[in-house]
Amino acid sequence: MPGPKPTPFEPDLSLPKSVDVVVIGGGIIGASAALELAERGVSVLLCEKGQIAGEQSSRNWGWVRLGMRDPREIPLMQEALRIWPNLNARIGRPTGYTQAGILFGASGARDAGNLERWLRNVDGLQTGARMVSGPELAELLPGQETDLKCTLYMPQDGRAEPQLATPAIAEGARDKGAAVLTNCAVRSLDLQDGRITGVFTERGRVACDQVVLAGGAWSRLFAGNAGIDLPQLKVLNTVMRSSPVEDGPEAALWSDDFAIRKRADGGYTIASGHENTYDLVPDSFRLALQFLPAFVQEWRSLRFRLSGRWKAEAAQDRKWLPTDVTPFEHCRVLDPEPSQKVLRNAWASATKGFPALHKAEIVQSWAGLIDVTPDAIPVISRVDDVSGLVIATGFSGHGFGIGPGAGRLTADLVTQCAPCVDPAAFRLSRFSDGSKVRPDTGY
Repeated sequence: MPGPKPTPFEPDLSLPKSVDVVVIGGGIIGASAALELAERGVSVLLCEKGQIAGEQSSRNWGWVRLGMRDPREIPLMQEALRIWPNLNARIGRPTGYTQAGILFGASGARDAGNLERWLRNVDGLQTGARMVSGPELAELLPGQETDLKCTLYMPQDGRAEPQLATPAIAEGARDKGAAVLTNCAVRSLDLQDGRITGVFTERGRVACDQVVLAGGAWSRLFAGNAGIDLPQLKVLNTVMRSSPVEDGPEAALWSDDFAIRKRADGGYTIASGHENTYDLVPDSFRLALQFLPAFVQEWRSLRFRLSGRWKAEAAQDRKWLPTDVTPFEHCRVLDPEPSQKVLRNAWASATKGFPALHKAEIVQSWAGLIDVTPDAIPVISRVDDVSGLVIATGFSGHGFGIGPGAGRLTADLVTQCAPCVDPAAFRLSRFSDGSKVRPDTGY
């Protein structure tokens, strides 16, 4: 069953000789950064090795959420929530954004306590967040037959359509003057005395003063070739969508057993609420100590396995010249197989919780590789040793909803204007300056 198909995007045909900024990666982070920069009058080239939104930016759940985020991400997500409602008008295209609310379910007293403790992170922010149960819960989730006794309700949260949003943002960036090329991998940076003077693409060199690396799951490999240590691994998440359903919930729901959100076509996107697959690869051992706190914290939700990804990544070049064909050209789009076990379990739990789903069928399933960091928050940072390079990656499964805010912060760093939020928590140097690096659940 093929994966999701983003809105077709017709790229520009010619490669500019010179621009102010090259953005590497056509996911929602790169597209949002390109839009922000182009609106500020900066000349931009967005280069994507495959297709716009071909990987995780079209494969995620489509949630636009503040709820249950790492507290360090909350200010940036608030910025994103200010951007999303006006984004359609700004770019002149639909993204599918709807502020429909999200509920986070508690399966027991301990979980309820965790939700209540996380709620303190948004005290005074006027989000409308609250715990709900009883008749209010039944009203928000009509027809539900779950075992949930209470949930954290985030009325400001919502959803958008991953297959629509990133191509629409990229088109908006082009309307503002950005050049956008697909099937055009950036092979390497052109550095002179530690300063960026351009990039080498598979179609030739482009002169520029600054580069944004927003390559998602590929960012570590690209950075490594430039001599930059970027600790990042990949986690596989399995997702499905149903045919249209009448009388289903308007608000999205996360629970231990399943997560569900309504789609613009009337169907539902459904996934496991807790299970992800982690394929062991050579980087698993290179980065074992840095990721150990995260693995210890998340071991219940990770299914470790040895698969074909070990062989694929072990065979990848880790160093190359600008004249070499790179791993980015050998694999244009990461399209991993979904886990059939995860699909079966999530569908069984979802149909039990919402009997209306029995009238529907699964019409598509897919998987995506999520770029994760040791503390499960992104890197949005200038690189101290490479003048002109900004990295925006490692969003750890939280990137779609926060994308427009992350694009704005990235553009702030590139243009060296006052940042929309304090970027200190997202600095690359936190992995080398002795900081305590680990995920923060907020409770």
